[in-house]
Amino acid sequence: MQIPEEYGGLGLSNTMYARLGEITSLDGSIAVTLAAHQAIGLKGILIAGSDEQKAKYLPRLASGEHIAAFCLTESGSGSDAASIQTRATLSEDGKYFVLNGSKVWISNGGLANIFTVFARTEVVDKDGQLKDKITAFIVERDFGGVTHGKPEDKLGIRGSNTCEVHFENTKVPIENVIGEVGGGFKVAMNILNSGRFSMGSASAGMIKKLIEMAAEYACTRKQFNKKLSEFGLIQEKFCFMAVKAYIMESMAYLTAGMMDRPGFPDCSVEAAMVKVFSSEGAWACVSEALQVLGGLGYMKDYPYERYLRDSRILLIFEGTNEILRLYIALTGMQYAGKILTDKIKEIKKGNVGLALGEFLSKLRDTMGRRVDYGLVGDRGVVHPSLQESGQKLEENIYYFGTTVRGLLSRFGKTIVDEQLVLKRVADIVINLYAMTAAISRASRSISIGLRNHDHEVLLTNIFCTEAYFKNNYAMAQLQKYADENLDDCIKKAAKQVLEKRAYICSHPLDRTF
Repeated sequence: MQIPEEYGGLGLSNTMYARLGEITSLDGSIAVTLAAHQAIGLKGILIAGSDEQKAKYLPRLASGEHIAAFCLTESGSGSDAASIQTRATLSEDGKYFVLNGSKVWISNGGLANIFTVFARTEVVDKDGQLKDKITAFIVERDFGGVTHGKPEDKLGIRGSNTCEVHFENTKVPIENVIGEVGGGFKVAMNILNSGRFSMGSASAGMIKKLIEMAAEYACTRKQFNKKLSEFGLIQEKFCFMAVKAYIMESMAYLTAGMMDRPGFPDCSVEAAMVKVFSSEGAWACVSEALQVLGGLGYMKDYPYERYLRDSRILLIFEGTNEILRLYIALTGMQYAGKILTDKIKEIKKGNVGLALGEFLSKLRDTMGRRVDYGLVGDRGVVHPSLQESGQKLEENIYYFGTTVRGLLSRFGKTIVDEQLVLKRVADIVINLYAMTAAISRASRSISIGLRNHDHEVLLTNIFCTEAYFKNNYAMAQLQKYADENLDDCIKKAAKQVLEKRAYICSHPLDRTF
């Protein structure tokens, strides 16, 4: 789909790829098979391959004659991708690498003709010392020594092929290195970062279909002489699903639009935020849709249980949500930390004006500050019907900035080890990005007169109000000595459980006499 037309592909933009993702997502197995081929399997060749590699491999990958797979994960290295053990050794004549190792949970592993494989290689660094670094390779099944295991018996996406792939003395020509020798880790991260955004549109497509199916049932099924659709608790579920779908769409297409800008902009953080929000939203929405049908939803005669099983993997693959939350928080705080460090250096040099400015800023915060970033008001970019949401976003953004500065001052470099803190930071950032995407989209819709734009405004205001209060509570938890913060208690309780590797409370029927 995204392979350029000169190589026989459709040359679709990221935006159009996301749009097609809405359609293919209606069957999880088909979606995963296509994504494993296009979003990650051949993406390394597309974004980092040489002209010769593209000309050799892309045409047959575009036509479907060849299927691609992405081989990174190993039994001993999941989220810690840098710890892979598969090794590629350069031959004495320097013409090829000999590849040995095994990869696990490889989508399309039993179908693929072309593999993007990551392996350890010896590289001479700047100091002249030999070091192990990861290198990316294009490996053809026809090279020999490539075998695969039986298909895995999975919880969901059962129609897709997932298996182990083994490489035994596989000879890979030197010209099949993607990028440079030792540069494979960066290639892997770029491939994964560039593919995550489409999970937003795919999840939204699935949820919109679920809304249709569940609404048909709710509007015809009667209990207590009333249609299910007339009950408040059922109505709440449909509002929840509609809001989630709208926000996912908004985030996904905002990110896709940014990625389509000239110059290959780095949207890895935005893509990670889309993936986390969409995967968790999809899981929650499928559960709610199944609940609308009650016992029928639990039966295999209906598709809800399959959607439930298929959607669970979304929180795990292409980077677990836990790892992505740390990435989102730390990447953003790295930039904030640089600004704070520069300010501290200036103050230490005797910049009284800057020191006074920081003091006055903190004083105004304690007295209550009016925040104005120009989103709302007569000259604001936000439509008047979204003024309150815009003000909530502005206020959240400002106080989040002061919260992050406080965290960096408090923890310094040790912030990287404060995972419960970073989780809250990431959750706030995700909400802020979601609010931005929704307000922007709804403002456009009402300004150009799209149908049902009042419904978009309603969904946006609902989400922004809920996100605003969630953000405020999370920021309160991040304050020093906050009563709302239970991190120490959480860690202590978890430690006691993990030390015994069991639930350690006495049974309620136990006696001491």
